[in-house]
Amino acid sequence: MADFNYEDLGRKDYKVCWDYQEEILAEVQADKKAKDAPSEKNRFLLVEHPHVYTLGKSGDEHNLLIHDDFMKKINATYYKINRGGDITYHGPGQLVGYPIIDLEYYKIGVREYIEKMEDAIIATLAHYNLTGSRKEGATGVWLDAEIPAKSRKICAIGVRVSRYVTMHGFALNVNTDMRYFSYINPCGFITYGVTSLERELGKNMDMQEVKGVIKAKFNSTY
Repeated sequence: MADFNYEDLGRKDYKVCWDYQEEILAEVQADKKAKDAPSEKNRFLLVEHPHVYTLGKSGDEHNLLIHDDFMKKINATYYKINRGGDITYHGPGQLVGYPIIDLEYYKIGVREYIEKMEDAIIATLAHYNLTGSRKEGATGVWLDAEIPAKSRKICAIGVRVSRYVTMHGFALNVNTDMRYFSYINPCGFITYGVTSLERELGKNMDMQEVKGVIKAKFNSTY
């Protein structure tokens, strides 16, 4: 069982948080280099962002369906970033997690790391009696993944790994304003929907409670 050092940042600007991740990643890499061994140092940031769209390094800008003037109207910003994946949305009511860990210390590869992240999210959904699963050809966690007409994404995943140290992570829709997803092709998909815990369960969720469940599930998964 892992014992991650969680840091709850509350609501924080995306770029400020991105820079903070880079600082922590550099610290972990420096520790690893100094002792010429895997680093046991880790940080796990939990945060909500103001409205923002981010495009991964292999993403297609055409999946952003709005222009700059409209983006200002809806109080959103836009960044091209250094994670994998296509475009996604972050905003209030969405729980974003950024594990910054040395995969060599945990003796896992990148694919297994992502799968374990998906497992922790699936276990979190199960806590709320929702059945999440993987979808063939796509990262993240889905509901009704095997039924194309009903398939909808509840958690996006996109990571960067540098010298086996991770950054970026997952975005779980909790009480998210789903209208903001209509302005993009989420993760590059045009045929599948998105959803949230609030939408599925029919009630506003206690974010602090969800954070507690997430922490427990991640600690027990790695």
